[in-house]
Amino acid sequence: MELIQNTPDLSAYLAADEVIDHDHPLVREMAARLARQAEDSYAYARLAFEFVRDTIPHSADSGDPRVTWRASDVLEQGTGICYAKSHALAALLRAEDIPTALCYQRLAHDDGSGHAVHGLVAVRFNGAWHRQDPRGNKPGVDAQFSLDGERLAWVPDPESNEVDYPVLYAEPHPAVLSVLKAAPDRPYLWKTLPTEL
Repeated sequence: MELIQNTPDLSAYLAADEVIDHDHPLVREMAARLARQAEDSYAYARLAFEFVRDTIPHSADSGDPRVTWRASDVLEQGTGICYAKSHALAALLRAEDIPTALCYQRLAHDDGSGHAVHGLVAVRFNGAWHRQDPRGNKPGVDAQFSLDGERLAWVPDPESNEVDYPVLYAEPHPAVLSVLKAAPDRPYLWKTLPTEL
């Protein structure tokens, strides 16, 4: 699949905004802590990915009812669903001048009751985009940081009407951000997740 930037301006994938707030002191502090452990930008990207994947539980896995959407809030509260974790990883990567995009998949619910949009990121190294999924591993999910072929949480099944969306967004998709902002808790959010983009 060819990944397509929704804006040709690469600097948009380094920008800070209200969601990917990498200018926030908490994000800057965590980025600096991770950077001290990394010998180069590749190592930093892997450390940031593993930090978000492994130390910030996916709220559905942990049962946490809180809904986070701003990167700094995800880091402060230590919880988030796939979108929020992607926002946090994007902020940590952009804080160290690594172009990072938000991207999405349409996946079937485990119980077959419909579909939901799943969020992940893409990082730019060596002139190419590489998708990464910081959602968090669990039985049946083994996402790994990789620049040599994707190691995502899920591979969409076209026969189940699952889709890899090729667009790389510099900012969260409005359909995603609106449901995150409107949800008072995760059970409510679960009922309002977008089913497609």
